[in-house]
Amino acid sequence: MNREPMRSPLGQALGLGSAMNGLEHWWLQRVTAIALVPLTVWFAASLIAHAGNDDATFIVWLRTPTATILMVLLLIALFYHTALGLQVVIEDYVHSGMKIPALLCVRFGCFALAVAGILATMRIAFGA
Repeated sequence: MNREPMRSPLGQALGLGSAMNGLEHWWLQRVTAIALVPLTVWFAASLIAHAGNDDATFIVWLRTPTATILMVLLLIALFYHTALGLQVVIEDYVHSGMKIPALLCVRFGCFALAVAGILATMRIAFGA
């Protein structure tokens, strides 16, 4: 009886199996996508609601605890989802020595943008 039905014959012969991280990546991509739906609807509705207002009104709105928390959650989910998606694209379509540098640039870039957005939100929220 074959106890390893999910492995290819070559994988069985070489003793190689799955890297076992594809399912986690897939789930994280779905979870962040689901989280982005209500957060994006909230953000778009908020922008529409404040379309005619001046900067001071927008700042007062962003200083409310609910708006601050939802903005930070939006930034985290958005840039994490972006990093996961771009990682898949790079892994699937870059087949040269540029794969690792590209993956590092994507991760660093998404992290830097998320931190910049969160710091800007916090600076506005706390009146700095």
